[in-house]
Amino acid sequence: MGDDARISYLPVPSADEVPDDVAKLWGKAEENMGFVPNVFKAQAYNGEQFLAWWRYFNLLVNKEGHLSNADREFLAVVVSNLNRCTYCCISHGAALREYSGDARMADLVAVNWRQAGLDERRQAMAAYAEKLTLHPAEVTQADLQPLREVGLDDHEILELVQVVGMFNMTNRVSTAIGMVPNEEYHSQGRP
Repeated sequence: MGDDARISYLPVPSADEVPDDVAKLWGKAEENMGFVPNVFKAQAYNGEQFLAWWRYFNLLVNKEGHLSNADREFLAVVVSNLNRCTYCCISHGAALREYSGDARMADLVAVNWRQAGLDERRQAMAAYAEKLTLHPAEVTQADLQPLREVGLDDHEILELVQVVGMFNMTNRVSTAIGMVPNEEYHSQGRP
């Protein structure tokens, strides 16, 4: 749209217009990251709904789980690319670069995971994420077998499914409101 200051198609509230818990989260992000992610600002227009989303997102993506942080960010980037979600491809691409230590792989996954030289485990995870994202009505129990064959247990499989589901929903919200990624993400995790 040509407006470099715009981060959403919808109004973005100021710190004095959001619930206290949102303002605290913004402050914590600024302190830890040096900036407030635009997703925090854009979705805070409906503060309580944003906080509900954030609690589950944070639990699923940022806390210790059954999959590694790099695996969860890998799935986020695969799904976000398939959905053509600019915000999440850029922001989670930055996180994948940091967690994996492999900027080349992360950049390739953000464009086409098939050209990223992935190991069998990540190939199986990406193929499953792709099918669940693009053809959810076609997913069957048999689709879990390739995941098991590369060593994923049922806890890891369920977490994979939850991460894929979270990013499908988040991608749609981000795209629908035209969220613009923070400038800081473009250089993050690069040598």
